[in-house]
Amino acid sequence: MKLKIQARAKINWTLDVVGTLPNGYHDLDMLMQSVTLCDQMTMEDAPVRTLAVRSSSGMFVPADENNLVLRAAAALAERTGCERGARITLRKYIPVAAGMGGGSSDAAAALQGLNVLWGLGLGEDELEKIGLDIGADVPFCVRGGLQRARGIGERLTPVPLRKPLYLVAFQPCRGLSTKEVFTSLHEEGIRPEDRPDNEAAQRALTRGDVRGLGRSLGNVLEPVSRRLRPEIDRAIRAIEEAGAVGARMTGSGSAVFGVFMHAGACRKAAQQLQGTYPACRMMRTAERGVVIERVGE
Repeated sequence: MKLKIQARAKINWTLDVVGTLPNGYHDLDMLMQSVTLCDQMTMEDAPVRTLAVRSSSGMFVPADENNLVLRAAAALAERTGCERGARITLRKYIPVAAGMGGGSSDAAAALQGLNVLWGLGLGEDELEKIGLDIGADVPFCVRGGLQRARGIGERLTPVPLRKPLYLVAFQPCRGLSTKEVFTSLHEEGIRPEDRPDNEAAQRALTRGDVRGLGRSLGNVLEPVSRRLRPEIDRAIRAIEEAGAVGARMTGSGSAVFGVFMHAGACRKAAQQLQGTYPACRMMRTAERGVVIERVGE
């Protein structure tokens, strides 16, 4: 059997830090969304587990045990006692250290794909539990769509999305360390005006109110990341000037995105922004985080 898999990126419509958990991690409240930008993975039976990585833009991605794909495969094999191998090829399109969940989406795709390839029959909930040991965003990437995420991101509640939404997204500068951003946030604190309105954003998404969504976007990590990477601020303003009804940084950065009223406005903005930001891509919201196609059956 051979599988072709899409490992889809994510964006944060909102991201708030509401407290500290007993284990010392930040307690988050977020609206997370799968988008059509994706890494491409192929997977087939083999005597041992191997990974080959190809990058579309020269970004360095390890192909050893430091890659979350192989970590996910090892965790799944250990949990189930499966001793089968797999030949995995990964082509990277999601930018690295960008807050778009690239590594997490790859891990989620590995879990879901190997679950099919090895015939394990595990449910989504079981895959999410395994994924949480790999990374906080992996459970979301396993489930995908639009989710209200709390805790460290593992407590997921599905949110109905009224209609597909159109976005541009790109990484305007080098990546950011999540640890560095959260350390700076702890030192500087959060101003009330930097907090997103999660409830208003969720209502806008369920009603299809794109302008209301644009007004409600927010990310408490953005002020810190903007100071660390001033290019983020310039990129957000450029997206707004190109006609977005709202633009923000996603995750801990450094990628930014903007949401548009309709596909035509989004396409025009993407063409305009590519003159300054060649990596800018048009995309839309997606209902699933991982898409698997069986080849040759």
